[in-house]
Amino acid sequence: MSWHSFELDAGAPRTYEGQGTYGERLASKYGFSVARAEAMIEQMTLTAAWDGLHFDFAKARPGNTFDAHRLLHFAREADLQGALKERLLSATFTQGEAIGDRETLVRLAAEVGLDPEQVRAVAYGDAYGEAVRADEAQARALGISGVPFFVLGARLGVSGAQSADVLLQALQQAWTAHAPLTVVAGSAPTCNDHGCT
Repeated sequence: MSWHSFELDAGAPRTYEGQGTYGERLASKYGFSVARAEAMIEQMTLTAAWDGLHFDFAKARPGNTFDAHRLLHFAREADLQGALKERLLSATFTQGEAIGDRETLVRLAAEVGLDPEQVRAVAYGDAYGEAVRADEAQARALGISGVPFFVLGARLGVSGAQSADVLLQALQQAWTAHAPLTVVAGSAPTCNDHGCT
């Protein structure tokens, strides 16, 4: 599995300190009521709880994720992308960490085994910025407009926080579409590197 970049709010400040609750910011961004935003948050929290995850949106400190996305590209090279992604999600949605803050990113990346000095160089530089923009361009080309979004077998897309059953069905469908070739044996001669039969 590979994670690709998608910024929900590319123009966001590094952190939203003192700018209202998560529900208020969500309602303002998407133009609906705070009550509807809070109902959506409650549904996400309940869905996460079914899978043993604890979301605490009262603590969540969202902000600009561009640097986090760049670090995820860096982590992929060390085969730590999945670990870093999980750490960033936990830090954001359960622990109230500000992942728009570069030093917070350095600490979190070091926790999963990345070299802090290399992480700091990426976080404070511009490495992997083009990779983030390329992912976002690919998402637009595929018609992806939100997250989560899963691309399976390069042919099947699943949008939204779906149930495990829906995801399993989609995985099975993608596997069927890309299943290995079934060879039907016959009595005709065949040849390989060792000769012919």
